[in-house]
Amino acid sequence: MGKDVVLSVRDMEVTFGARRKKFVAVNGVSFDVYQGETFGLVGESGSGKTTIGRAIIRVNPTSRGDVFFKGQRINGRISRELDRKVISEIQMVFQDPMASLNDRAKVDYIVSEGLRNINKSLSAKERRAKVGQMLSEVGLLPEFASRFPHEFSGGQRQRIGIARALIMEPSFIIADEPISALDVSIRAQVLNHLSKLQKERNLTTIFISHDLAVVRFITDRIAVLHKGVLVELAETETLFNNPLHPYTRALLSAVPLPNPIKEKQKVLTIYNPLQHDYSTDKPMWVEIEPNHFVHGNAAELEKYRAITDGKCSD
Repeated sequence: MGKDVVLSVRDMEVTFGARRKKFVAVNGVSFDVYQGETFGLVGESGSGKTTIGRAIIRVNPTSRGDVFFKGQRINGRISRELDRKVISEIQMVFQDPMASLNDRAKVDYIVSEGLRNINKSLSAKERRAKVGQMLSEVGLLPEFASRFPHEFSGGQRQRIGIARALIMEPSFIIADEPISALDVSIRAQVLNHLSKLQKERNLTTIFISHDLAVVRFITDRIAVLHKGVLVELAETETLFNNPLHPYTRALLSAVPLPNPIKEKQKVLTIYNPLQHDYSTDKPMWVEIEPNHFVHGNAAELEKYRAITDGKCSD
């Protein structure tokens, strides 16, 4: 794509538990995120999207693989200086607005906590001013800074979480379902604000969502996850216009259509994992066409190439 790679994930594995209770949540995932782009991670609940995001910001430890940010390895044991750099430059908007905020702290402290720890040269007056400005930018009144999180609705709490991340002026944002708890009236405002910040600050974003309509609107490329395995990755319009993996096709077939007549006539594609026979012919992660990657064995890849070349329709 001719762009600088900001984040590089290589063969990432994240496990929970041990021995007989070991559960592999993310299995051998690899992808690059380019400077200034919005990279989408999609998949059904439990596919590993949030786990990948939390592993990148070092909340979840990786059991295998590497995560590089601006050329430096940031997973595993790292120096205190690099850890501070990761905290300052990579911020995450968490999915659950009810669990991600400290109910015992006022909004002013919650939003400015990162500034207190990283930018200690700011005076109390300057911090309060930045908090008020950021609350306004996400659609909240500056005077809300003196209140506690339990006084707000779920959508308002999510906007507080967004303000907490953006006030750090990071270069990289991981947005985990950032608008799922918001009213329809505020969703476009938050999405437009994120897009505006991205252009103004050359911000790079990983956008995690199950809402494919929103993902199509905001992302440059999309990676599709199924049970911790990356099954397809392509530029957004390529993925929507030419989905190759059966799971991707099933996901896209479930996207609601604005036309009620077409929606009623729509036929859903059901994905059956048993259709893959990987007993002897093992799957690979292959670039099937420029910037379009797919997971499959030799027989499946031959079929995908035929679809890409227009030799068959399925």
